Amino acid sequence: MGRKNTDKVVFHQIQVLDAGAKGVSVAKAPDGKVIFIPNVVPGDVVDVQTFKKRKAYYEGKAVKFHELSEHRIEPICEHFGVCGGCKWQNMNYSQQLHYKQNEVKNHLQRIGKVELPEFETILGSEKQFFYRNKMEFSFSNSRWLTEKEIDSTEDLGNRNALGFHIPKMWDKILDINKCHLQEDPSNAIRNEIRAFANEHNLAFFNPREHSGLLRTVMIRTVSTGEIMVLIQFFENDKKNRELLLDHLYEKFPQITSLQYVVNAKQNDTIYDQDIKLYKGRDYILEEMEGLKFSINAKSFYQTNSDQAYELYKITRDFAGLSGNETVYDLYTGTGTIAQFVSKKAKKVIGVESVPEAILDAKANAERNNITNCEFFVGDMKVVFNEAFIAQHGKPDVIITDPPRDGMHAAVIDQIMKIAPQKVVYVSCNSATQARDLALMDEKYKVTRVRPVDMFPQTHHVENVVLLELR
Repeated sequence: MGRKNTDKVVFHQIQVLDAGAKGVSVAKAPDGKVIFIPNVVPGDVVDVQTFKKRKAYYEGKAVKFHELSEHRIEPICEHFGVCGGCKWQNMNYSQQLHYKQNEVKNHLQRIGKVELPEFETILGSEKQFFYRNKMEFSFSNSRWLTEKEIDSTEDLGNRNALGFHIPKMWDKILDINKCHLQEDPSNAIRNEIRAFANEHNLAFFNPREHSGLLRTVMIRTVSTGEIMVLIQFFENDKKNRELLLDHLYEKFPQITSLQYVVNAKQNDTIYDQDIKLYKGRDYILEEMEGLKFSINAKSFYQTNSDQAYELYKITRDFAGLSGNETVYDLYTGTGTIAQFVSKKAKKVIGVESVPEAILDAKANAERNNITNCEFFVGDMKVVFNEAFIAQHGKPDVIITDPPRDGMHAAVIDQIMKIAPQKVVYVSCNSATQARDLALMDEKYKVTRVRPVDMFPQTHHVENVVLLELR
């Protein structure tokens, strides 16, 4: 006999109170425990069917709506609620910004526990849709089915899909007709690839059996109009590979860079793979204040070009450069921020652990005729030491833009030792940023804070903090 499921219970007429972490909303159960509910908006009154019970919380879904929040709007995407990409598309944009600003403030106050200035208003994005410059789609020969399709007795026919992973399901792909995150011709390119592959019986990937020809598609666009398409193949089938690539290039001659990779390993990451150029050149060019930045298939670049420009302007403003400063740009990536601030600095030193990124940074500096930037590769906690500083000079200002995990403790220790006058901390995770601010509080005071919304319709938010020596 199967074990009785005691986790499932229905709570009636529960008011949704707040927007929580990872895009879900928060309510309170009659017993006082928190309930996490997706696809609802603060202010909704709903019946909740729980499907998970823990000591301090429930997870559930809304099964009936009694009242709709004044902040609720109609999602424009047909895939909303199944696709996990735009979890806040049912909430008006002003409220999205409100909750993002609150999240940053809560993290800095609760985790950082440092003295804070009055927060500057979060910078919203002029584009709330079609703002991303990079999208990745996966193939599957067993697409995600709707409840109606599951219950149907009819033959479902072709089960091929090209789209996004269903949240928390690595092997389930939702077939995407139109995505509202990347400007056309992104949708046209993806739909043409799927149609051509189906017409010519090209095998879509089976993630469980690890078989099939077509694995993933990456599309990158930039404000200059250039387009990169990279198709990842699982099988090394030259004939069918070239059949698809030739058709794609003929159909979309505006593609600047058409590339492919044959990847037969267990995961589909491309960073350890040999990428092949098929047509055009192996990079596309982004432009910002007259500076040109090459972006290749493996490059990290902020995925919202317009907001990246605003983010960099805020960073430069916080740094308050006069032209006489030595600036260190830690976690420099392809050196975009370093070059963006270079015309207002005496010298900029960029450090990054990814060798390919540093090669891009050097090539971009040469392309932009920038002579006061130097770039170095290595593990930040190892490279950023006394000998390095003695060789390149003590920084007056440090700009740091670490990954989501924040800065390594050894890097923070080194910043505290050399004590530059200012530190500008750019973060995509205000929780780890707050942790790091607490570690620096002995010597540094937070004097400015400005969140920046890079990802409308999602819970993600960037934050820029200025720390000044006490």
